[in-house]
Formats: sequence, C-alpha cells, structure tokens
Amino acid sequence: MVVSLKLGIMIIVVAQTLLIFMDESSGVNSYPCDSHDANIVDETNIMKVNLSVYYGSLCQPCSTFIIKNLQEIFYNGLINIINLQLVPWANAYINNDTNNSIICQNGPDECELNSVESCAINILNDVNKYYALIECLELLAIEKRQKNWEECFNTLGLPNAPILKCHNTGNGTELGRKHINETALLHSPHTLLPVVVVNNKSIGKVFVHFLHFSLSFLIVSIR
Repeated sequence: MVVSLKLGIMIIVVAQTLLIFMDESSGVNSYPCDSHDANIVDETNIMKVNLSVYYGSLCQPCSTFIIKNLQEIFYNGLINIINLQLVPWANAYINNDTNNSIICQNGPDECELNSVESCAINILNDVNKYYALIECLELLAIEKRQKNWEECFNTLGLPNAPILKCHNTGNGTELGRKHINETALLHSPHTLLPVVVVNNKSIGKVFVHFLHFSLSFLIVSIR
C-alpha cells in the first residue's frame, strides 16, 4: 500500500515537472500569491528536499528566477515536499574600512531591498506569505520601480508595520550580516547569481533546472 502511494505521488510529481519544462512559452506572471494552494502533492511518507536560493534583490537573473522559475513549486504543489530557504544579500560584503558597513553589488537600493526582504522572511515566518511578498518586490525590481516597494503590502493585503520597523531600525541589515557570513561559506563574491543549492549541493549554472535536481533527490529518498 505504501509503495503504491509513493508510486502515485511520483507519477504526479514527474508529470507536473515535465509540463513545466515543456512550457517554453510561459512568461513572467505577477502576484500569484493567492493561488499558492494547489496541493496536488501529498507529503505523506516523503522526506523533504532542501532547496536554498542565495540571491541579490536587484540581480536581474535572480529576480527572473524567483518570479518565473521558483513560482512553479507553489503553483504545482511541490512546495509541500520542499524546504525552501531564501537568502538575500548574496555578493554583498562587509567593508571593514567603513565601520563595518555593508556594500551591495548593485548599490544602496539593493541594500535597502535586501533589508526589507530579510525582515519579511524573519517576521512573516510563512514561506507562502514571504515568497509572495518577495515575488512582488522582485517584479518591481525588474520594472526598475524598486523604490515603490511599499506598494506590495497593499497589493497583497499584508501588514507593513512589523517589517517597516525591522527595516527602519537596522535589524534587516543585522540579518544581512548573518546572510553574508552564511553565503561566504558557499562561494567567493562576484560569482554567478543566483546560487541554487539542492540538499547541500550547488547546481551551478544550470540553476534554471533546479526541479530536475530536486526530483532526483526525492526519488532517492522514497526508494
């Protein structure tokens, strides 16, 4: 019975993934936050796959990955079998010559958005909610409207006070120091972003095929 259940789950997962890779024409969609409940995958008896994404908030490939590729795991229910960790501040560094201030690869605007996103992850503590907010913020970044980031709270109906307090008091930057130290263990600065890690293994330049690697680990875990 357990074997049949596992086989059924795998058929669903693989079928959905094949559809994702076949859909070459799909573009960037905006704000699917209210649609993240397509729970087609039963997580019973499945060991979750750890998926970590290290990124910068104004890094164009990072923004595209977050709002186009990463949103698929919410639409098709794979988020039920994935432990997703989003880690901003990649390629930022602590400048010891300027009172340990943080320098971001794409300037002060990126530091600001990194701080907001760090606060969102820390305070919301719900992957569906903070992914939806970050997705909205990254869409603004692609449109070069990142200074309007507060719009996303109204768009999504999320309370902004706790996150604004975190950001304005510098707690987002302090979280950034933690993220920078964590990212430093993976790679040296100024490498290709985003860095996508599946079960503690970086998948390098083929990060757009992260689902393939995630499923490979999943298949091994349920055998």
